[in-house]
Amino acid sequence: MTDAHSDRKSVTSTVVELEMDLVLASRVRVAEDVVHLVLKDPSGRHLPRWGAGAHIDLLVGGQTRQYSLCGDPSDRSGYEIAVLHVHDGRGGSAHIHDELTVGDTVRVRGPRNHFALNPSPAYRFVAGGIGITPLLPMIARAEAQGADWQLVYGGRSLGSMAFAEELRSLGDRVVLWPQDERGLIDLAAAVGAPAASTLVYCCGPEPLLAAVEQHCAGWPAGSLHVERFAKRSQDGAPEALTEFEVELRQSELVLQVPEDRSILEVLEDADVDVFSSCLEGVCGSCETPVVEGVPDHRDSVLSAEDRAAGKFMMVCVSRSCSRRLVLDI
Repeated sequence: MTDAHSDRKSVTSTVVELEMDLVLASRVRVAEDVVHLVLKDPSGRHLPRWGAGAHIDLLVGGQTRQYSLCGDPSDRSGYEIAVLHVHDGRGGSAHIHDELTVGDTVRVRGPRNHFALNPSPAYRFVAGGIGITPLLPMIARAEAQGADWQLVYGGRSLGSMAFAEELRSLGDRVVLWPQDERGLIDLAAAVGAPAASTLVYCCGPEPLLAAVEQHCAGWPAGSLHVERFAKRSQDGAPEALTEFEVELRQSELVLQVPEDRSILEVLEDADVDVFSSCLEGVCGSCETPVVEGVPDHRDSVLSAEDRAAGKFMMVCVSRSCSRRLVLDI
């Protein structure tokens, strides 16, 4: 088999992403309202490489949704994801649960990774609900490398927690925490005290992420890594200018960004090709290098350290604290 794909590529300022039509090869219910899907190339070709923490876009039901890859990165025969049926959502998960069947073709974009597992001798993993999915390959990698790791995995009930039985088989490093039996996760017990040699990875609903961020506030910089399903609250964000200009270093353009338009919209109006997907600062696809200026970061992807460095920004939602931003596009 060959690694070459002839599908259309989408070019951004920083990455080249592949779009491909994959076939749903397997569909299994793994918890209440959660299905596990395996997507494969119809001709049997290897899929693009990915690492723990990566996600792909599914273009389904007229919408684009991001789902974390939860399989084995060394197995390039298919992409595995788990999809929660969000009953009060915008219809993407409902389409997958109600209409997508084995043999159907699905348009897929990616993979991309803004939640990569950094090397460390020790890890503390915290998952809430479907947030377990990106942590599964991380746990496998940590185990294979002989790292000291622990997982606390919370959910509404045990029946709602996907892959719970598989994780239980890993022994006492895994703590399952169904809320209907145990209440909210005891983070002091689950995560412990600050440790310079330990990294914390967390994915789940916003209340859990906020609690973990608060718990880890005193940890060394760079210890905590989180991935969000939705855009974060902007409470306490710096004051941004209502209007500013962006200079495009490569394109040799200077564009005005008014109060009611995003940088991405202004770039698109000027026929500047910047790839985008979620339009909410969650997926990281529109990450753009910053040459000069102070971005007003409104995304849910970059770490505190990345925001302070100001070297990249998500142009779909972020704005500017300086009169001019110079972008390397």
